[in-house]
Amino acid sequence: MSGLILGSGVHAAAAHTITLAPPAATRTEGFHLGTATAPDGSTLTVDSRSLILNGHRWTPAMGEFHFSRYPADEWAGELKKMKAGGIDIVATYVFWIHHEEVRDQWDWRGQRDLRRFIQTAAEAGLKVIVRLGPWCHGEVRDGGIPDWVLESGVKVRSDDPAYLALVKPLYAQIAAQTEGLLWKDGGPVVGVQLENEYRGPAEHLLTLKHLARDAGFDVPLYTRTGWPELSTPMPFGEILPLYGVYAEGFWDRELTSMPGRYWSGFHFSTLRVDANIANEALGRRDAQDPPDIADYPYLTCEIGGGMMSSYHRRIRMEPADVLATTLVKLGSGSVSPGYYMYHGGTNPDSATGITLMEEQATAMTNWNDMPVKNYDFQAPLGQYGQIRPHYYGLRDLHRFLATVGDRIAEMDTALPDERPAGAEDHETLRWAVRSDGHSGFVFINNYERGATLPDHAGVQFTLARPDGLAPVTFPTRPVDLPSGAQAIWPFELDLGHGVTLAWATAMPVGVQTFDEGVVQWTFARTLPAEADTDVAIRRGDRVSLHHLNQDVTAVEVMADDGTLIRLRLRAPTTITPASSTALAVASVRSAAPAREISLSAVQAQAVATAPADDDFAQAAEWIIGLAPGFDAAQPHALLRLDYVGDVARFYIGDTFITDDYYNGRPLEIGLARHADLIATGAPLRVLILPLRRDAVQGDQPKIFFSDPSAVPDFAGAEAIAQLNIVDLDASL
Repeated sequence: MSGLILGSGVHAAAAHTITLAPPAATRTEGFHLGTATAPDGSTLTVDSRSLILNGHRWTPAMGEFHFSRYPADEWAGELKKMKAGGIDIVATYVFWIHHEEVRDQWDWRGQRDLRRFIQTAAEAGLKVIVRLGPWCHGEVRDGGIPDWVLESGVKVRSDDPAYLALVKPLYAQIAAQTEGLLWKDGGPVVGVQLENEYRGPAEHLLTLKHLARDAGFDVPLYTRTGWPELSTPMPFGEILPLYGVYAEGFWDRELTSMPGRYWSGFHFSTLRVDANIANEALGRRDAQDPPDIADYPYLTCEIGGGMMSSYHRRIRMEPADVLATTLVKLGSGSVSPGYYMYHGGTNPDSATGITLMEEQATAMTNWNDMPVKNYDFQAPLGQYGQIRPHYYGLRDLHRFLATVGDRIAEMDTALPDERPAGAEDHETLRWAVRSDGHSGFVFINNYERGATLPDHAGVQFTLARPDGLAPVTFPTRPVDLPSGAQAIWPFELDLGHGVTLAWATAMPVGVQTFDEGVVQWTFARTLPAEADTDVAIRRGDRVSLHHLNQDVTAVEVMADDGTLIRLRLRAPTTITPASSTALAVASVRSAAPAREISLSAVQAQAVATAPADDDFAQAAEWIIGLAPGFDAAQPHALLRLDYVGDVARFYIGDTFITDDYYNGRPLEIGLARHADLIATGAPLRVLILPLRRDAVQGDQPKIFFSDPSAVPDFAGAEAIAQLNIVDLDASL
């Protein structure tokens, strides 16, 4: 334990020490990837530390956005939002079943138009990674494998020649969509992912790489998920492994909070593999890295940007969950945050009348019952493009990487001399350092989902440096870190022109050079507003200490060459709630007695099964009234349904728009997308199935709520279905 407990949940000052080392050698040889040079001479290569763009280390942020889950006419605006949020690469799955639901009937029209999506991404200034499959998962029916493929009897996800004969036309079709859009052609497609969460022999992934190359995918980056462990070793340099972390998952079979090792996502560690991902399919397993992992750059593709709810696990995410796991990954050595999902969506309609979401009743990928339409994922950008608070927090982390990412990529991770002993150690401060042995950054995370970490009083760090360099101790005035604090603090940061930032208790998020000989560094506050932000600036042998706060927001120093160096403390981003208008609601019918919830026998650990379409005939129903003359086409009209129940569905007339598994948060619907349908006069209908008390309480519950406050007060009733408030706002 670090220090003593003072009062309630406060830790006394303690020595926070760490021993730094020179960075490890960089491996540059042995990568067997595709063409790295574009027609204009731009290059994209890789070594063991990072991606390298035009000869400079590149630490891009990547965000997942599924084109086939979003209307094509809205892509441009949403991709611009991603770019504005600091995303550099958009990743997208190509779900086979969305394009060849019926054999030989290919559909690349409308929101299934991959080519248009890639072109639109390029116009927004984004690069693209295409996740080719064939098996993708993504909470899609059978992981994206069409029913007819499964019914053909081939052995999917293998080198079965009959299966590969079906994969070849898929890859050819995708290649036709991307023709002329690859990096080597001057296009934005810099990489492809092969398969997903594959645990078989490496040879199958190499076969898929060969098929992709034969189809025309000559790209700088071939990737795979670095989990689970392959059954045979992957030859070095053939396919880059990418990693992930989720704060908590919908897929666990347990009906408890934070099962397994989710806690580890909030602890700094040099271990890259996260054993919590997809454990419904892969089982509980030890996390261990392959022996050659240090020879690859630490890239991620699935930091949970949010989380879906499954029927049996109702997960409510908080912005701090996403921000903390991202910060911890960066502090643990990652050089490229990649989010799944960064943008939510809606499952498209089927060509044959089947459902296209993952569900337990299908032949494959039948672990969870997911919503039929809704794939909002509580992502930074929602199902209708809603901007969520973690969009802004992640934007600051992306600005940090854009400012100093090239330096971060040269730095290894060091863990402190005293660190948390395990899952139950909530007292020891969680921190780590990225350093080249001389300069670096201290990463601090005093947050864990589902736990209250203590305040830490009088925090000060001492960093022992190698090669005879003097240790760095800062801040000079120890600071108090409140519970929930997250921070990145620089030390020995070269500001240019002979000026060094000896240390600061703020995070650099930008640097600009102005014509009049001014260089301005912008910093984001990481301490409470009432606390000073301290910065120590060195010019030669002179060190000056400055205190920035709400009254003094900048400091300027003159370099010896006459350049003015300005350090500006930026005000935190504030989110102003939009005005909302309560709408009239008319009850059509009350709910019939709640259905019995059965358990599925598909998996060894049975979980509750979701209601079928026919069950909604017994749902409570309401009609929402819009004001006469209301213009549903206005771009920011957001309908919010605050309700309590089991499952909600929203219809316009008889058209099924979206659904939601109740988790305590309102269901939001953007009306502009449906303006034409609303203009017909079709009623806005809400159907809610009642939530049974015995499903969430008692000795044998069947549904878990991650937020205990979401469990309703049944007031003695056996079930509840309520539509509390319906309002309309412009918060999109």
